[in-house]
Amino acid sequence: MNSKKVLHSLKWGIIGGLVLSSVAFSHNTVAQTTLSVEEARVTKAKAAMPSVFNVVKSRVELFNEQLQQARNYTALTQVIIRHGQAIWRESVKLVAEHQVYDDRSLYWARLTMMKMLKESSVYQSLLSMQQERILARLERLTRGQEDIKFTKKADKKILITGFDPFFLDRNIKQSNPSGITALALDNLLLTKGTTTAEIQALMIPVRFADFDQGFIEELLAPHMKDVDMVVTISMGRKEFDLERFPGLRRSAKAPDNLNVYTGATKENPLVPMLNGKPLNGPEFVQFSLPVDAMQKATGQFKVIDNHQITTLEKGQFKPQVLSELSGQTSVEGAGGGYLSNEISYRSILLRDEHNPILPVGHIHTPRISGFDAETSKQISQQIKQMLTQAITEI
Repeated sequence: MNSKKVLHSLKWGIIGGLVLSSVAFSHNTVAQTTLSVEEARVTKAKAAMPSVFNVVKSRVELFNEQLQQARNYTALTQVIIRHGQAIWRESVKLVAEHQVYDDRSLYWARLTMMKMLKESSVYQSLLSMQQERILARLERLTRGQEDIKFTKKADKKILITGFDPFFLDRNIKQSNPSGITALALDNLLLTKGTTTAEIQALMIPVRFADFDQGFIEELLAPHMKDVDMVVTISMGRKEFDLERFPGLRRSAKAPDNLNVYTGATKENPLVPMLNGKPLNGPEFVQFSLPVDAMQKATGQFKVIDNHQITTLEKGQFKPQVLSELSGQTSVEGAGGGYLSNEISYRSILLRDEHNPILPVGHIHTPRISGFDAETSKQISQQIKQMLTQAITEI
């Protein structure tokens, strides 16, 4: 199968994947209006933090007003495009220009809009395939996935990703500094000496199904030959960790944002899927970030070149080179056994396939409890420094 056909297949695979996540994995061909687990949390979240919802209240209300006026699929599509693009761009502006270091208004606005869409009469009148397409389009737009445009004519192009808030049943007010960083740095122009670099950013869902159905491959593959560095970002431990050796398998017992558990454990780590087949790759891969340069970034936190991994055969240890992991079965990569490790692993596989010399890797940020605007600001500013230090090395 040629590359165009592969991407075409992946495209429709991910549309289905996004929709499956949004409609709780129903395969019925009849109209689907069931709220997902994420969408069902909206009422509780709004009661818990009304100020977060008020940040983008006017945009969401205008979306709902025009949603009710739409009478057919074409009109509905235009409403989705108009407000999906706007909510992303306004969210970027809130952080980057107005110093509102909070990702939660975007996350909850997206889910509120999904809920409104499913409850609208025009949506309910559509064929199931049309519903799937419109849901997937709203997802992509509100995650910045259709807004990746390098327009500043910089010397270098950097693509970064952040994650949604997660573990929301533990703390409905949880934020994610990786998502805040994505919003803060989107469209930014970096300069080091005479070298410039433009950053484009997008947001990733915390859902196993999207990963299994090719979301990361669909998203990143088209850019692997067009950019100069890819950096995936998530919330992690006490300091910054640059994750040197991502592992193939899942082992975390934690649920995703749909409360799905994989059944994986540290005793029984599982290989994730890619479009119906087990993900095919080595047990461990190695990042290619300019780590020495990135560690020169100053700030509140240390920047660690993290080598620590876990295997079934040896347990936890810190290999210095990839060859030390030959014959080992991955339990945890340097990034752990959850989706943070997995996005890094999948992006490095794509690098190896499309552009082996491309700098690709993962930054784990310091963790925050609930919401901490000042710490999130410090985190995003230090990542900006890391990327600035890197641009003359890529």
